[in-house]
Amino acid sequence: MPFPPAYALVATDLDGTLLRRDDTVSARSRTALALAAAAGARHLVVTGRPVPGVRDLLAGLGYRGLAVCGQGTQLYDAGAGRIVRTVTLDPESAHAALGKIEAQVGQVFAAVDQAGADGQTLIEPGYLMPHPALPAQRALHRDELWAAPVIKVLIRHRELDDDVLAAAAHAAVGDLATVTHSGPGTVELQPYGVDKGAGITLAAEHLGLDPATAIAFGDMPNDLPMLRSCGYGVAMANAHPLLRAAADEVTLSHEDDGVAVVLERVFGN
Repeated sequence: MPFPPAYALVATDLDGTLLRRDDTVSARSRTALALAAAAGARHLVVTGRPVPGVRDLLAGLGYRGLAVCGQGTQLYDAGAGRIVRTVTLDPESAHAALGKIEAQVGQVFAAVDQAGADGQTLIEPGYLMPHPALPAQRALHRDELWAAPVIKVLIRHRELDDDVLAAAAHAAVGDLATVTHSGPGTVELQPYGVDKGAGITLAAEHLGLDPATAIAFGDMPNDLPMLRSCGYGVAMANAHPLLRAAADEVTLSHEDDGVAVVLERVFGN
């Protein structure tokens, strides 16, 4: 039986971190994750994608562990194919938050990720999906976005860049929602107090582990709560400046096997 490693948990974001631009994981990264597993460490996927947008990807990777999905709103057991826990966003709070944001910055365009293993991403007229590989259904009017329970709202603005929009949304919504910036063209609202940090704490509890024993990898501001919850935080070379400044280490980019480089060093002995 292997000795417990210095880090008992390896937490990785997907987009811009473990995944390459074509949504694949390199052979080197797979080998490095296997090296960590052989040393006794558990791999935990922590992603902003909802379960329906990541389920097939995880299956293709042969991933059978827990996954924190939807910015911490969902805890998914990939091996069993079921959602262990879901936190939904109150529609009245979401509607009020959108109103406060638009009072500050003018019109925004919204989409929602529905709750559930088969939940859809609904987009209102004018909203452009930032990740074309993720499926979405068009709604005719914003009111249709609340037809079923949702875990988060995605917003875009015609003129403001993501950092400015995220800052304005954060200032406007108060305790109505948590605001995250998770990727190019992706500013999101989820239930207040829910983020990747809360998600990884819950997942670690299910695994009987302490988040302080985790090494975490990310690339965007939504990964900040995760890095702060873990014992050691690594930012990718392609990461947002806020994450690079907060990380314990900056590795190579997601295209250059940055996750593998660190895992090989940590678990290679």
